[in-house]
Amino acid sequence: MDNKVVQTLARALLQLGHRAVRFNFRGVGASEGAWDEGRGEVDDALAVIAAQREPNLPLVLAGFSFGGYVAAEAAARLPQGAEAERLILVGPSTQKQQLPAVAQDTLVIHGELDDVVPLSATLAWARPQSLPVTVVAGGGHFFHGQLGLLKNIVLRALH
Repeated sequence: MDNKVVQTLARALLQLGHRAVRFNFRGVGASEGAWDEGRGEVDDALAVIAAQREPNLPLVLAGFSFGGYVAAEAAARLPQGAEAERLILVGPSTQKQQLPAVAQDTLVIHGELDDVVPLSATLAWARPQSLPVTVVAGGGHFFHGQLGLLKNIVLRALH
């Protein structure tokens, strides 16, 4: 929740007039519980969405790395009529987790030189969906020195 990429996403969404809610996954920081390989973390995300969602306001889900997997899974599990307006996945964990198919307007951003989640894994996941991936040239997993660019990509895509 305190990661600089997550904070950059939250600032971009706030700038666009959205309410931003960040939380730690179970077992991270002062959170209770233990790592549940994604199952419990998705349940937790859905609980946060249910508790924090405001009626009649659009829902945008965003996630970075493992959080991208959780956001995609949570979006897939939302009931019909309560879907997210947009989904933003930054350096999503496409190598270690099995991400579901996502909406065609999903914003996927990946660093060219990501050494945690290889770009090739995200392209392999996106290809069968004909899903565009925005590649940040020279970008690594944490977008060192490129957070302003990352924020601007999100702002342009959602504005």
